[in-house]
Amino acid sequence: MSDSETALQAEGGSVYRLLKRMIDVRPAEVRALGWSWLYIFAVLSSYYILRPIRDDMGVAGGVDNLQWLFTGTLLGMIAVNPPFAALVAKLPRIRFIAFTYRFFGANLLLFILLLHGASSEQNIWIGRAFFIWASVFNLFVVSVFWAVMVDVFDTEQSKRLFGFIAAGATLGGIMGSSVTAAFAKDVPATYLLLVSALLLELAVFSVRRLSRLSDALHHRPAARIDELPIGGSVLSGVIHAFKSPYLANLGVYILLFTITSTFLYFQQAEIAKQSFADRGARTAFFARVDLWVNVLTLAAQLFLTGKVLRVIGVGFTLAMLPALSVIGFSGLALAPIMTVLVIYQVLRRAGNFAFARPTREVLFTVVAREDKYKAKSFIDTVIYRTGDQLGAWAYAGLAFAGLGTIGISVVAVPLSLLWLFNSVWLGRTQEKLATAESGRLRAETQSVV
Repeated sequence: MSDSETALQAEGGSVYRLLKRMIDVRPAEVRALGWSWLYIFAVLSSYYILRPIRDDMGVAGGVDNLQWLFTGTLLGMIAVNPPFAALVAKLPRIRFIAFTYRFFGANLLLFILLLHGASSEQNIWIGRAFFIWASVFNLFVVSVFWAVMVDVFDTEQSKRLFGFIAAGATLGGIMGSSVTAAFAKDVPATYLLLVSALLLELAVFSVRRLSRLSDALHHRPAARIDELPIGGSVLSGVIHAFKSPYLANLGVYILLFTITSTFLYFQQAEIAKQSFADRGARTAFFARVDLWVNVLTLAAQLFLTGKVLRVIGVGFTLAMLPALSVIGFSGLALAPIMTVLVIYQVLRRAGNFAFARPTREVLFTVVAREDKYKAKSFIDTVIYRTGDQLGAWAYAGLAFAGLGTIGISVVAVPLSLLWLFNSVWLGRTQEKLATAESGRLRAETQSVV
């Protein structure tokens, strides 16, 4: 046993031994892992407090208007990406991340002021604006978190640790969902928004501590990389996202995921509107669905994700969700009933959080540092919401053409098959790039020695 491992066990042996039973963690990684957990726990708690409120406001504004809200979300994503890219180019990592989270926290305070004393008609329009804002907020704050993760941890570490780190996100989702489910009927939404804003400040605190550990994690010299601006142009992330075949196929993966997810989301919105007349009860229902998904996800993230990644590799782990989608949409085509739809939605979302999302983030560990923040942000936000937009209007068009659940599910099956082949290609390419990067680092180390 190394001196560092002995010292760590002497300070907090029970925690370390528990971690070692669940994941393959090294002594030098434990503190960074802990701050990563607190960071994503705060971010996801903040969002999942807001998510049921957002969904209820979207339904209250009319299910028929959801396509326009998705359009507004896409425009919002396009609007905020260039300023974010400019911050990444000019500011050190800690500063542009803190600025981003505090900007969204200030937005929450503004919504609190707008909702206080607003009339019913005003609440409808404020709710629509909030739906768009929360949809932008969700992708941005989570994308920034994972950008930090792929910057702090390398490919080998990410395979071992990202599933466990994602469990921190799940616990945050459980906490946020539980808070809203427990208090939505009796507590004004403005109080819940305030709690969400405070959690964002906790995220800023956590990422500052994590950044201080990142150089020691990789034995970097005293001139810390996170204190230097990343540089590059404002549009470099967009250009690289289309110019690189690898990044372009990552964009295709996101498009196919979001298009098929949006089909299911609209089915859920219609079912909820028909089943619940009371807005508080509807909000609580959305929160309970989130809670079921997060509870189901947690055990897989703690005990399965890392092991599955190591055993079957990146490509096949990434392909698990599209394979489930082929089965799920085929099932809906054969039995288009609410029970099948809800079960498929829960399993799909749990499969995404437990396996697809951590594995998708591993794909970004082999790209240039600038692309980890700029191209990744563009793919995670603009491309993601473009998929939402395509899915929303495609769903509307298919429904207008007279296709119900059966017809839309039939259309989704070949899309899911295409997504499956795309996943396998991405996994194989990532492993080739990771092997090449590992060889380059070994050569540099030997030349220094």
